[in-house]
Formats: sequence, C-alpha cells, structure tokens
Amino acid sequence: MPERTNVSQAAAPDTRFFGHPAGLSTLFFTELWERFGYYGMRALLVLFMTAAVSSGGLGYSVTKAYAIYGLYTASVYMMSLPGGWVADRILGQQRTVLLGGILIAIGYLSLAIPSEAAFFAGMGIVVLGTGLLKPNISTIVGQIYQPGDPRRDSGFSIFYVGINLGATIAPLACGWVGERINWRWGLGLAGVGMSFGVLTFLRGLRRLGNAGLRPVEPPSPEIGAQWRRNFRNTILGIVLVLAAGAAIQLFGLVDLSAEHLVNLAGFVLFGITIVLFGWMFLGGDWTADERKRLAVIAVLFCGSTLFWAAFEQAGSSFNLFARNSTNHVLWGFNFPASWFQSLNAAFIICFAATFAWLWIRLGPRQPSSVMKFALAMLCATGGFAVMMIAAQRAGTEGRVSPMWLVITYLLHTIGEILLSPVGLSAMTKLAPVRVAGLMMGVWFLSLSMGNYLAGRLAAFYGDMPPYDLFRTLGIITLISAVVLALIARPVSRMIGNAE
Repeated sequence: MPERTNVSQAAAPDTRFFGHPAGLSTLFFTELWERFGYYGMRALLVLFMTAAVSSGGLGYSVTKAYAIYGLYTASVYMMSLPGGWVADRILGQQRTVLLGGILIAIGYLSLAIPSEAAFFAGMGIVVLGTGLLKPNISTIVGQIYQPGDPRRDSGFSIFYVGINLGATIAPLACGWVGERINWRWGLGLAGVGMSFGVLTFLRGLRRLGNAGLRPVEPPSPEIGAQWRRNFRNTILGIVLVLAAGAAIQLFGLVDLSAEHLVNLAGFVLFGITIVLFGWMFLGGDWTADERKRLAVIAVLFCGSTLFWAAFEQAGSSFNLFARNSTNHVLWGFNFPASWFQSLNAAFIICFAATFAWLWIRLGPRQPSSVMKFALAMLCATGGFAVMMIAAQRAGTEGRVSPMWLVITYLLHTIGEILLSPVGLSAMTKLAPVRVAGLMMGVWFLSLSMGNYLAGRLAAFYGDMPPYDLFRTLGIITLISAVVLALIARPVSRMIGNAE
C-alpha cells in the first residue's frame, strides 16, 4: 500500500463524519457489515444444522449441533490473540483487516455451496478471517485520533452503534431468506454483506491515512528476517498438522468425528488457559501490587466466562426454543424464529447510553467492577427463571407467547451492558503496563471459554427437556452472583485506587 497523508495530523481537526474524522465512517460501515455477517450466520447456524435433510438442512442431532456451535463461537474469539499479533508485528492493522475481511467473505460464501465439506471449510475460513479483523479494526478507531483528543470515547460509542446496527439487521435479513427461502442462501447472504464491507474498506482507505498502516514496532532487518522464518515455519507446521489429520482420517487410525474434534478443541482451550494463568501467578517478576491486580483479573475472568456461557444460549438453546416452542405470529404476521436474535442488539442500542450516563451520574458512588459483575449474573439468573416458566408452560400448552423470550433477552442484555464494557475498562485499569496487551487477550480468552462452555452445556442437555438446562444455568448464575457480591468489597479494598 502506498503511503498516505495521515488525516489525524492535519492542522485543523477532521470533523467530516458527525464531528469526527472521516475515517470513522469507513470503520463504522466496515464493522457494520462484518457484524451483519457474523450475526446473520449465528442466527441460522443451529437451526440449519438441526433442520431435516429433506428441507435443505444437515439433519444433525441437537447435541451435535450445540457442540459445533460452541466450538465455532469459541474459536472466533480465540483467534483474536494471534490476529492481533500478526497486525502488531507483521502486516499492520490496515492490511490485516483487509485480509480478514476477504477471508470472511470467502468463508460465508462457501457456506452457500451444497456440500458438507464446504460448510466446515467455510466455517474454518470465517474463524481465521474474524480473528484477523475483529481485534484490529477497533485498534484503528483509536489511531485515527491524536493523543488526548476528547472525541475518542465518543468515537468508540458511534463505532459501537455500527456493531449493533449490523447485529440487529442481520437476523431479520438472513433469517428471512434462510428460513423462508433456502438455508444456504441465507448463510450466503452473510457473505454478500461482508463483500460490501470489504468494498467499503477499500474505498475508504484514503480516509484512514497512516492509522494502522505499519506494524507498531517496525522490525530491524535482522528481526524481520527472523519473523519471516518463524512465519514460514508456522505455516509449514499448520500444513503438516492438517496433512497428518487428513492421513489419520483417511486410514482410520483415530476417530476424528465432529464430536471428538470438539472435545479435543476443548482440552486445548482449557490447556491454554491453565498454562496462561500458571505463568501469570508462578512466573514473571511481579510486585506485590501487581499480584493483587492479577488475582482480581482472575476473578473477573471466571465471572466473565460463566456469564458468557449463560448468555450465549441465545444462539443455541434459546434459538431452538424459539423455533419449537414459541408462537411466531404477532398481529397476524408469521415471522421466522431467527428474528428473536435481533432483540439483544436492539436493546443495546436503546439502553447502552442510559447506563453510560448512569455511571457518570453516580460517580464515586457507583458499584465496583466486581459488584457490577454480580448484578450482571443476577440479571442472567432472572432470564433463566423466566425461561423455566416458559418451558413449563410449553410442556402443557405446546407454544408460548413470544414475550417470554423478549423479557429474557431484555434481562440478559442489561447483564451484558453491566459486564462487557465494564470488563474491558477494568482490564485496562488493572493490567500491569508491561503486559497490557496480554491481559486484553485474557479478556478475549474468557469470551472464548464462555462460548465453548455454552455449547457443551447445551449439548449435554440436548436430549432433555429445556427446563432442565435453564434450571441448571439459573442455579450456576445465582451462585456466581452471590459469590461475587460477597467478595466485591474485599476485592475493592485489595486493589485500592485502581477502580
């Protein structure tokens, strides 16, 4: 890419996009289309996998579909860790985002091919692409502003609106096409959306200037040669692993069925987590204050993991409950079950600003981060209590009012607003400066773990009545809320002024 003049270095501040740099418009619409693709596929994935083959689905069991769904959503967040490293050390954010967008579009379009092999290949490509794009487009948002620019936080708020606009529209469009016309066309529509995102990013590159154009630390010739060798060796290693897996499958040496691969991925994910936290507490030359902060990060990690394990029932068990046990007729209009997936993002658009105002209004009287996590867990518990009642009624009435799911999504969205932005902010405040990037990776790892557990829990209860799953998750979130509330004050005293 050629060098371009950095708009953020102009003499007068760039205010061409609602008072913000013009580059924000490029990032806003690129992320809107990326989230359109992700949430469009998410809304259809379990429904498609469990639909009968005669109707164009894959005919998988509920247990198998839940497990694959959990692995897919976990992998998306897990790949953010190497995706950020590639941008920081090799390509720069702009090139990494562009490469990620192209891969995502190819992956979604592959899902439209009527082949089971193409379906799984497409999912893998989407995982790689999202890992490259997701962490780095947010980084560019921060880089289009000069240090100390008071518009930065407001810019991220506008960017967040773009995320949720895409997440709101996607289930409506992809869900309608998938459920009413053709499953694979609905999945392919996600690829069409991401293609628009790639074109948007290419057309708006000039507006970004040099933001994210170069790696954060341009390597010396010697280090650059070493990175290239490491990159080649990594690619070679991946190729060898894939070849070995293909050979094992071809000769039947080991059972590499979807269920076994999901279990293997889970062991790998838990292994990475144990190694990371083992290094955090047993290695490193930490001060006493840093060790206290790392302990609090561990508490927040556990709370975040359990919350997302509960929250991500939206795409799995809640999705099937919407299809099988919920009335889809509203004012005489019969709508697709996947449309319920739009509620979360729509509620965020409605209420996020209110909570942002509330924390400013409360100032030093606002709850601590750990207490906000406890309140988030309590909201999740309330959602599962509602779903337990709905599941009981569905057992006797067949189908229940859509308002049960509406109330549940509202409660879970309030929980998300209490936990997600608070967790991100807490990581930036608690992380020792020398490992700030790694600690942000820890936050993404908690999302990955939560998504994986969501799929495994749903799969475990897949052949049981939905009431059993909702009751179990309600108990888990209630116990977590109580534990977090009890330790909130001691933890706050332990970390002192970091809050």
